[in-house]
Amino acid sequence: MISNQLLRSTSLATCLSLMAFGSASAEMIKIGVLAPLTGATASDGEEFIRGVEWAVEEANAKGGVAGYTFEIEVADVKDHSAANVSSAVERLLGTDGVEVILTGYASLSMFEVDLMAEENMPYIAAGPSPGFAAIVSQDPEAYNCCWSYTASFKGYETDVLPMVQELAEAGAVTIDDKTVAIISSDNPYSKTISEGMKASFSEGGWDVVVDELVPFGEVSDWKVILAKVNQSNPDLVINTDYIPGNSALFLKQFLVDPTDSLMFLQYAPSVPEFVDLTGEQSNGVLYNLINGPLDSPKWPRGQELMQQYRDKFGIESGAYGVGLYEMANMYFAALEKVGDATDHDAIGVAIGETKVATAAGNVEFDPETHVALQSNDHVPVSFWQLWDGERTMVGPDVYSNGEFRLPPWMSGN
Repeated sequence: MISNQLLRSTSLATCLSLMAFGSASAEMIKIGVLAPLTGATASDGEEFIRGVEWAVEEANAKGGVAGYTFEIEVADVKDHSAANVSSAVERLLGTDGVEVILTGYASLSMFEVDLMAEENMPYIAAGPSPGFAAIVSQDPEAYNCCWSYTASFKGYETDVLPMVQELAEAGAVTIDDKTVAIISSDNPYSKTISEGMKASFSEGGWDVVVDELVPFGEVSDWKVILAKVNQSNPDLVINTDYIPGNSALFLKQFLVDPTDSLMFLQYAPSVPEFVDLTGEQSNGVLYNLINGPLDSPKWPRGQELMQQYRDKFGIESGAYGVGLYEMANMYFAALEKVGDATDHDAIGVAIGETKVATAAGNVEFDPETHVALQSNDHVPVSFWQLWDGERTMVGPDVYSNGEFRLPPWMSGN
């Protein structure tokens, strides 16, 4: 259920400020936000809004940016279907005063990038970067309005295997047969990652002993698939279904009769809802993030913003609360540089010139794809383990804030 605070944020009251030389009030413009307000990913949508609301409140309290103050205009993408995303995009594009649109993710294929380019609407998204890159790379200059805060997803496909191998080499876990079970949901995000993982593990000499794809949407029972997992007893179980409720149910049903396997769940454990649903059952679960906040003393901005989010909203941020705050501030920096919110060409170019330390790492864009660069020196692939409701970053070493622990269902405990 969407809170009253979030509903109010769709039409935030703005603070009028005096211009530099006295009497004129700042002009108000609107920041469009595409967010799932209903459905299985509504908890993410709430984070989108909180992050932008936070940035807008700060900017307005300082008197605005370049002579402008801000309101938020939210459009519900619901289930992320093409029809619902198109309807939400068209509503924002048709709303007077909307000069930029932000989202965590709207569609999973990123087709809306074309809609933004047709209207030359500045657009910053943190959705699936492979789809974003595939569209923009055809003609980068035609998409100067559109930029992906999310870095390349290649690390999602390739970096789990070396992480597991490093754990084995350190003696933290025993790999018996080099076998992996990979389960995915039939959507562009989950399927692209799982297909890349299958290739990575196969090339690394592992056997994919379970390979399952479920229809996209709510999954009510994983028992048939888990029976196959139980029969094969793999060294590693991976599920790339990103919906927190689905992932939580998968874990709970796995733990009824667990195999002696590491458990890696894509994205979902980063969402606070997942921990609420699983509690101590999630102890030992692994996941990774690209563009997730680096909540570590080794990256002070990430740790500071995560704490500020907790203080302001009384809850934890997943990937998107702090992330949308950073994206809104990237727009404000571009607006400050250009000075005219209606000069969308210049705003788009200014966003593309961004080089800034964010909670997720150093953001700089690839000019050929408009996707943020991914590396340990830019936006890293961070690996996490859940324990007692807390998230410990176990890799990479340059950012980690704790050590891996063998999950309680595995032998040796």
